[in-house]
Amino acid sequence: MEKINAVVTGVGGYVPDYILDNEQLSKMVDTTDEWIMTRIGVKERHILSEEGLGTSYMARKAVKQLLQKTGVNPDEIEMIAVATSTPDYHFPSTASILCDKVGLKNAFAFDFQAACCGFLFLMETAANFIRSGKYKKVIIVGADKMSSMVDYSDRAVCPIFGDGAAAFLLEGTTDNFGILDSYLRTDGKGLPFLHMKAGGSVCPPSYFTVENKMHNIYQQGRTVFKYAVSLMSDSSAEIAKRNHLDKNSIDWVIPHQANRRIIEAVAHRLELPMDKMLMNIEHYGNTSAATLPLCVWDYEEKLRKGDNLIFTAFGAGFTWGALYMKWGYDTEKS
Repeated sequence: MEKINAVVTGVGGYVPDYILDNEQLSKMVDTTDEWIMTRIGVKERHILSEEGLGTSYMARKAVKQLLQKTGVNPDEIEMIAVATSTPDYHFPSTASILCDKVGLKNAFAFDFQAACCGFLFLMETAANFIRSGKYKKVIIVGADKMSSMVDYSDRAVCPIFGDGAAAFLLEGTTDNFGILDSYLRTDGKGLPFLHMKAGGSVCPPSYFTVENKMHNIYQQGRTVFKYAVSLMSDSSAEIAKRNHLDKNSIDWVIPHQANRRIIEAVAHRLELPMDKMLMNIEHYGNTSAATLPLCVWDYEEKLRKGDNLIFTAFGAGFTWGALYMKWGYDTEKS
């Protein structure tokens, strides 16, 4: 039996219309455009501000665009999974809501939680469903409404995050394209440094937790930054070494869009010029699990069949890793 690889055959994405830029943010909290751009690199972020809309709304928009672009019949989709830290509800899964909203009648669905590494881990997970030979067409989504967890009086956190969603269609191929290798790790040591204090089974919601803003993102920025620089750089270097890739053969790096300085550190470690690092952090901020697919959605026209891509991310947990993909198609300009 020939070896089956999982290859991306289409991309869809969505970001909300409302833009919260640094000028507006500086009127809400004690910060400035210069402070944010120097330390993080975010100029603006898209926010899902309409009442009653959650992560599944953005995911639905991304998946519908994906299906329209690829011309795939929804009945052909056998699995859909959503990487998110901001599900619409504790249950049912956001992915199950998508089945109804998008008209997937022959798919099973589940959510996947690995914080900002969610989509990175999900790519490898979904690829194994394809590699099994049992599944032919799989959709994976990265989607987060980070504004639902942000305290807009916390100047250390609120400039970082935005909302968005993007989706990949994965199919099987016997050619040497697609997801070829991954290096994924979790150590569990990151809990004290990056988490939401309340809302789970350890500390259920109460008047006390709401009044004390325990349902917002808590982050020790310096510690998280230090680990992110080290572990994203190390894992990217490891995946390059294992696959005999260097500064000449790596076409693009798609890094998690958490901080421009982290991305610059990864480029330095790989000895790559910054123009090989795909970035959209300036316009979207950190959309958590959505950053990697949104970046591909933004830059899809730049990608060429056979390009060597390295994806890398770091998230709460701590979770981190890198993935090697050989891109499978040329995008026709509309």
